[in-house]
Amino acid sequence: MGIKSNRTIASYFNRFGATGLDAVSPVPVVYIEATGGVISDYTDSGTHYRAHIFTSSGTLAVSQVGANGGPTNVEYLVVAGAGGGGAGYYGGGGGAGGVRTNLSGHPLATGNSSFSVSTSPGSYTVTVGGGGGGGAFPGSSNSGEPGSQGIDSYFGPPSTPAGIAAKGGGKGMGRATSVSGATDGYPGGSGGGGGYRTPVVGYGYNPSTPAPIVPNIPSTHPYGITQGNNGGFCDGTAEYGSGGGGAGGVGADGGGPLDHGADGGAGSQILIAGPPTTSGVGAPGPGGTFQWFAGGGAGGGGGTNHADRYGGGANPTGANTGTGPFAGGGNGGDDQDNPDLAATSGTAATGGGGGGGSQSPVGPGGSGGSGIVVVRYERSSAASTAKATGGVISYYGGKTIHTFVNSGTFATGPTWSSATVEYVVVAGGGGGGGTDVNNSTSGAGAGGYRTGTSTVASPSSFAVTIGGGGTGGLNASGNTGNDSVVALPAGTITSDGGGAGSWYGPPGAWTDSGAGGSGGGAGGYSAQTPVGPATPPGQGNDGGQSTGTGIIANRNSGGGGGAGAVGSNAPSTSGGAGGSGVQVPATFRNPENAPSNTSNPEPSQRGGGLGTPGPAGSYYLAGGGGGAGGNSSPGAGAGGAGGGGAGRSDPNPGSGTPGLVNTGGGAGGGHENNAILGGTGGSGIVLIAYPT
Repeated sequence: MGIKSNRTIASYFNRFGATGLDAVSPVPVVYIEATGGVISDYTDSGTHYRAHIFTSSGTLAVSQVGANGGPTNVEYLVVAGAGGGGAGYYGGGGGAGGVRTNLSGHPLATGNSSFSVSTSPGSYTVTVGGGGGGGAFPGSSNSGEPGSQGIDSYFGPPSTPAGIAAKGGGKGMGRATSVSGATDGYPGGSGGGGGYRTPVVGYGYNPSTPAPIVPNIPSTHPYGITQGNNGGFCDGTAEYGSGGGGAGGVGADGGGPLDHGADGGAGSQILIAGPPTTSGVGAPGPGGTFQWFAGGGAGGGGGTNHADRYGGGANPTGANTGTGPFAGGGNGGDDQDNPDLAATSGTAATGGGGGGGSQSPVGPGGSGGSGIVVVRYERSSAASTAKATGGVISYYGGKTIHTFVNSGTFATGPTWSSATVEYVVVAGGGGGGGTDVNNSTSGAGAGGYRTGTSTVASPSSFAVTIGGGGTGGLNASGNTGNDSVVALPAGTITSDGGGAGSWYGPPGAWTDSGAGGSGGGAGGYSAQTPVGPATPPGQGNDGGQSTGTGIIANRNSGGGGGAGAVGSNAPSTSGGAGGSGVQVPATFRNPENAPSNTSNPEPSQRGGGLGTPGPAGSYYLAGGGGGAGGNSSPGAGAGGAGGGGAGRSDPNPGSGTPGLVNTGGGAGGGHENNAILGGTGGSGIVLIAYPT
């Protein structure tokens, strides 16, 4: 924005007596002040910035606007949730979430407006879109379901659509059962990739998009803003899924001389959250740098020894030359490699598309990555100087705090001296159970929660791995969440992924609940189904018990365990609630990071900062368990405070609510009789603090 941080201006003159002498009184420049999201304070080329990073929906609350020559405009990045990958033999990759930014000098800033903030009303809505689910695989090599569309993201006034909206990524297409049953690719911020027999590409939102594809954009066509690119083409003569489009390039076409799926479209590096080497925001890209977003998901393949289906890895020409995965895009599946390669999901908080699936046993598509919103503005001076790098950095209570929302590296700098660091390590939450019958499924356990201290001497450099949430099950239990790991010099700290929620199962075929950092709830068909245990102990709690009497009205499942409490046993009329999470230590409770999304009707999903609000006005909770899906009698289990997702039931059936990103929340269980998935667990988070 070009305003230097050390300026003052002379804005008025005082006249004294009859001397005619003018005295100049300097008036300080006033800078923007705001709260919300995760704070990143940094200096770039001599200019001091604060960025507010939202990986879940919330509110940017502006308490002071620039004056006396200070800035009134903010720079933004708004990335939507990505599309899920298609399923079946040669499924298409999911399209990346649409990207909107006004970052000066960035190619995608063209056509995007400036954004001026005000203290009246002073509160700006931030909506972070979730990623679409991966397509389901019914078991036949000749068919596969498409993924689900990504969800829009938004930054702007709460009462009008006058803000900045990014479109959800296009869903990847599944394999059509016949040529006559084939459908066109699906449009979105970036278009979804085509599965076998898809006749038309999925279009991205950009000036070349055909007019019928963008009927609801409030501007004359051609649409003047590029949010993303098209998915690749898959005409059915070459039986390999095409890549989903990305913010930086089209998805590669399916097929070719090699029997593999196609690379996803390239993402884009958008340096708005910190220095180029910042790890912990966005995803890696070429050259080992970070803050890459919106890579397309790769298409599914089927050949042996061709493990080169890379999300976000295609060059702009569409050639299969990727070396990813980059920019959060998921890799495609391959049923013939040894071992079989399942499609991978897009990375949370990047808008990366899900990978396309293949045939059994790795048929389903990967889920799309959730989006992200970042708002930054210039500050008058640096908050302080960090003694280490890694993650996003803020300062509170005499401590320097490094927050990792995605994986990266913590490295001490030249001014570091031996110090005791405090840490919080939260793993990914488990995925909820899913069903194809009108019955109950259990909530998933929260990711393991560990906190403590350790001595770090200089020089030190260690990896920080953020565990993703487990995907939900379909006619089966969900999947266990992934571990979060901090490889401290004095010993590695591992928090275990949350236990999966279970499927209620038909007679004789119910499934046990998953063990994990916190355990999944018990499935509802039989009281003999054991609850998921917290394994190893000390990271969380067990799941809740089912009613399981065998009577339809009483087949209700238990809630997933939370970091702070066991999952609730199922009442006779509803699914059990998820166990509550825990409040992070006082060191990390910076008021500027407090979650603020009080408009969300599901209390456990009120994020927008560090953790969620909790009971009695508390804040900063993480590690909530997932609620169980209810039966035909009304009442699903609520998600546990700390990011646990709610279950579903009549009269509001459907897929289980996802766990909240960067809380390790367990997912809710699904409910309905039409191939309903359990929710996806929330990704984990790592916090590291030391004396400033």
